[in-house]
Amino acid sequence: MTRRLRLTTAASLTLLAALALGGCSAGAFDSATDSGGPAVGGDSGGEFAGEFGDAPAPEEAVQDGESSDGRSVITTGYLYLTVDAPLEAAEEAARITERAGGRVDGRTEYSPDQVGDASAELLLRIPSATLTATLEQLRALGEVEELTLQTDDVTREVQDLDARITALRSSVERLLALQDDAATVEDLIDLETAISDRQGQLESLEAQQRYLSDQVDLSTLRLTLGSDATAPVDEPDTFLTGLIAGWESVVAVGSSLLVIAGVLLPWLAVLGILTLVVLLVVRSAMRRRAR
Repeated sequence: MTRRLRLTTAASLTLLAALALGGCSAGAFDSATDSGGPAVGGDSGGEFAGEFGDAPAPEEAVQDGESSDGRSVITTGYLYLTVDAPLEAAEEAARITERAGGRVDGRTEYSPDQVGDASAELLLRIPSATLTATLEQLRALGEVEELTLQTDDVTREVQDLDARITALRSSVERLLALQDDAATVEDLIDLETAISDRQGQLESLEAQQRYLSDQVDLSTLRLTLGSDATAPVDEPDTFLTGLIAGWESVVAVGSSLLVIAGVLLPWLAVLGILTLVVLLVVRSAMRRRAR
């Protein structure tokens, strides 16, 4: 009885030490990350350290989606093109994206009989490493009306996720090793509960890691293809362009007035005839009264 009590006590102490060690390891990684120091060092990065760890050494190849100094950057942009045939240009834009190793995540096309003028909108995911070259090919499809690009540095988020995943992986491995040494059913249940909880946290963090990796590796570009009729109006910025814009507005107003006059002219003719008939009837009645 005394020997069994000793074994139970030893197993319990071992379990508590393992849980405390795992918590301290996670706390150490969090503290290192929050203080601005390196999140992962040495061999503790595991299989994810090469993808989301510190900046690669100068002799190492820089991964897609990372800048030359090892930062992880998410790039998003918007491009508006005026083309002769928007629907055909949409097909070519999709082919350009796929040849570059990207994909089309969304596509909307409007035929001429739906909105009056054909147009198309595409959501393109382009590899960050080939974004500049792919943009040049897309710009060649027509006239650029608007182009905006913005970047978001997520290096800190990536390194924090990597550190947390590394700590949780190590903790789960230690707890799994302790399962064979569990002396009682209670110890085994406690171990399984702790393992299940940490594996759930690990899967959640790995899902976030995959999402960030996809956003970093593939830039997001919203492409709008329109015709000359739907192209944005250029704002005048010089005296000559202002003069041209003023003359065009005068011509447009004159044309509108002519259209309005053409619409009202038949009605004016009808109203004139009705007025003449009324006047003749009134004059005839007045003559009769005078007699």
